[in-house]
Formats: sequence, C-alpha cells, structure tokens
Amino acid sequence: MLPATLKLCCGISHQHLRKLTGLQRPAVGVFGKEMSKLILKTPNGFPNIPESLQKIICTKLGINTVPDTRETSMPSSQELFYFSQAEDTLHSAICMLQQDGWQAETQQENGDWILSKTFPRIGKVFRAEAVIDSPPEHIYSQLFEKLEQMDRWNPSISKVQVMKILQRIGRNTLLTREITAQIPSNMVSQRDFVSVRHCYRKGSSLYLIGTATDSQLMPPQKGTIRAEVGLTCIVLRPIDGESGKTHFTWLLSLDLKGWIPQSVTDQALSKSQADFIKHLRRHLSSRENIC
Repeated sequence: MLPATLKLCCGISHQHLRKLTGLQRPAVGVFGKEMSKLILKTPNGFPNIPESLQKIICTKLGINTVPDTRETSMPSSQELFYFSQAEDTLHSAICMLQQDGWQAETQQENGDWILSKTFPRIGKVFRAEAVIDSPPEHIYSQLFEKLEQMDRWNPSISKVQVMKILQRIGRNTLLTREITAQIPSNMVSQRDFVSVRHCYRKGSSLYLIGTATDSQLMPPQKGTIRAEVGLTCIVLRPIDGESGKTHFTWLLSLDLKGWIPQSVTDQALSKSQADFIKHLRRHLSSRENIC
C-alpha cells in the first residue's frame, strides 16, 4: 500500500514525472519526511507492522534501518523523486525481460547475442546476452562503484569527454553526468546525459539501473544538447554449478535528440554493446591475472 501511495504522490511514469512541477515534489518530500519521523521516533518504527514489512517500507524510502548515533538524515523530496524513478525503471526493465518477441540483431562468434524489441512510448530497446568469466560482485564493482574509472579500460569512452558523479545518494544511488567529446568537423553537436543510477539486489542477482533525470545541480547548458538515456538495465546473475561466472544481460535505449535520426542511433547501439562487453571481458581478465 505504501509504494502505491508514494507512486500516487510522485506520478506513475518517470517520463511524465520529470516534467511535473508545482506541488508534486514538495508533496513527496512531506510524505517522506513524515514517514521517516514515524520510523525513527521509536525503536520499533511502526509497532503494528511486521518487521519484514518495515524493512520494505524503509527500503522504498531510502532510509537506513540501522540506527546511526552520529546523525539521522531523512531523504529530501528530490531524493525521493530519484528513488521513484529508479523503482519505476526497474519495474519496466523486469517487465521487458519477461516478454517474448525479441528479434536477433547479431550473434557473436563467442556466443554472445544482441537482440531488440520495440516498446510503446520508449521505442527500440537493445538486449545483450553474454556469459562473463567473473563473479557478479566483481563486475558490479567495475560498473557501479568505480564508474568514473571506466575510461581507463574502455576505448569507447574516449568518445565521452567527461563522466562525473554529481551526487551520491546513500550507497546505492548516483546522479551522474556524461558529456560527449566535441567532434572537430562540428557536424554533430556536443551532447550530455544526466542520469540517476541505482543498484538493486534481488536474491543472488544484481540489477544496475539507469534513466534520464532532471537536476538543479546540472541544468541544460548552452551549446550542448541534452540527450536522454531512456533506459539502461544490467542484470548480473551467478550461473549455477559454474563458480566465478556471470550471466550478463543488458537492456539499453538512448535518445540523442537533435537532428540525428533514431534509426542511425539504433544502428550504433548494437555494435556499442558488443564492443563494451569485449572490453569489459579483457579488463576483468587482466585484473584477475594480476591478482
């Protein structure tokens, strides 16, 4: 009931939510703060609600259930807005993964697949499937905890001039900005992406979620086109009976905006996914050999 109430305050679709102003975000903030006070006032939080459900409520609100004797901070309305976007994106990604009708784009010699499927409102989504010889926690560390170091091992990132964490919201949520490098011919304008990224654990699987967001920390800049990550979701699942291996699934959808046709963007995405996985494998292998 609480997640439903929170979504009612926030708005169900993150695409619509980004455009809302006025009373919606303050309402979310008031809601979150009041719920936080109830949780933090007494040792039992909600005395009439089972402890397992209390933990779910705290997780949805981004509240640490372990008391901190130094300082107890409550999520702001903007932080609750980011949490809602991440939750909504995770739900959309899981629904997509459960659907049939994915069409093969390419199959790599090593057995990797790139597939695609078109969805209402979001457009074409690409899906990479691979098996990587590294445990999920190790891959998670490279793709989330060490996000800003990605340019050291991925040549594709040379096309990205800046990859910066604008804000850390707890341990599992980041606000990031990426800026594409300026092309000398100036035929393609410089673009930037502002995204909320979130890591979610479900059982033994890890979900790395991302979607475009708005932030006062980085409003649109003059001379730069604000492109959007419609959705990115990397799922890392251990493979039963094969210790140290991970089933790697990656959903990706981008909108570069401007004059570039979406068909041109789509053609580049499947190749970029295949290249990324290749560089990730090489990096993980070299690191493990050194260790």
